[in-house]
Amino acid sequence: MQILEYKKERDEEKLMQMINDEDGWDYAEDDKIEKYKKALQESISYVAYEKDELCGFSRSMDDAELYIFVLDLLVKPIRRGKDIGKLLMEQLCIDYPDRTVFVLSDVDPYYEKLGYQKEGSIFQVKVS
Repeated sequence: MQILEYKKERDEEKLMQMINDEDGWDYAEDDKIEKYKKALQESISYVAYEKDELCGFSRSMDDAELYIFVLDLLVKPIRRGKDIGKLLMEQLCIDYPDRTVFVLSDVDPYYEKLGYQKEGSIFQVKVS
């Protein structure tokens, strides 16, 4: 398994297809796709490959060098349970060793299983 920094030329098409195939992920829909592609390039984004197959990705934001916030973590259903999500998170911690990393999660049991401590909650202020 290789964890690599996201590169538009290599990863964009495969990644958008993976997102499109995932239930509940709407970033590949017509009204969001271009904004999300831009977000991938402007964020801290990693991809996980097994040979030539894109198996998962993460997208995070740097908060002025204070914290890192993980916004998206997705692994293909057929690849789940093989520590790919954990490897993506570990790569973020390796590349940013002096930062506290937080996850904005809607799947708390997954992160609890990895041993991450829950810190507070998130609230939606405005719906766009």
